[in-house]
Amino acid sequence: MSRSSSPHQADRRSAPTVGAFFDVDNTLLPGEASEVRFFRYLWQRGVVGLREAVESLWCLLRHVPPVSFQPLRLKKLYLAGKRPAEIEPLAEAFCRTHLIPRLSAEAMDQVDRHRRAGHRLVLVTGSLECLIKPMADFLRVETVIAARLEEGLSGYTGRLLPPLPYADGKRALIEAHAKEHGVDLSASYAYGDSPGDVELLEVVGHPTVVNPIRGMARIAKHRGWPVNRWAS
Repeated sequence: MSRSSSPHQADRRSAPTVGAFFDVDNTLLPGEASEVRFFRYLWQRGVVGLREAVESLWCLLRHVPPVSFQPLRLKKLYLAGKRPAEIEPLAEAFCRTHLIPRLSAEAMDQVDRHRRAGHRLVLVTGSLECLIKPMADFLRVETVIAARLEEGLSGYTGRLLPPLPYADGKRALIEAHAKEHGVDLSASYAYGDSPGDVELLEVVGHPTVVNPIRGMARIAKHRGWPVNRWAS
């Protein structure tokens, strides 16, 4: 297990803009995915029920074999027909009471190191934007790149606005962000836990794998990427 990397303290008058890009689920927030926890929270409050669960499960089963969770990343059927005015306050309350207290202390320390180094902080996640923004406010992270829910006349449609911040989508969004804000990706840092973060880690000069899952430890070893364990 390697120690957390220490961002370089360069002369900011001549240094390029450096980014620090953090995945959220199982990186900043160890363990179960934030959206799984949020679904359970909505279920317990009767906001979603058996119909929404069955629709989501059917969407998953129609794509087997093999089992893949990509259909559930692309569609949020459990929110279809729900109104933003109902869901967004619940998402904020849930984030503040259930997610923020479970952030890794080591992860927060690393965010602070990058802040002190003058780096541009970005959360980049396939989780819902309305669920992650309160976390970004708490961490004093200025930019959130997350999944955005499509809205129709009757509320959420259950679809996401492209591109999805996952795999190739993460790379495209990070590259666009870097171009817009003058970020030197070759001097930048990124942290992720799973194969869905490989494209994010590839695009920066200083990648770090955190709490690796789904074969990511093997990928990190093959690529020569450092591996950290950020506990809950």
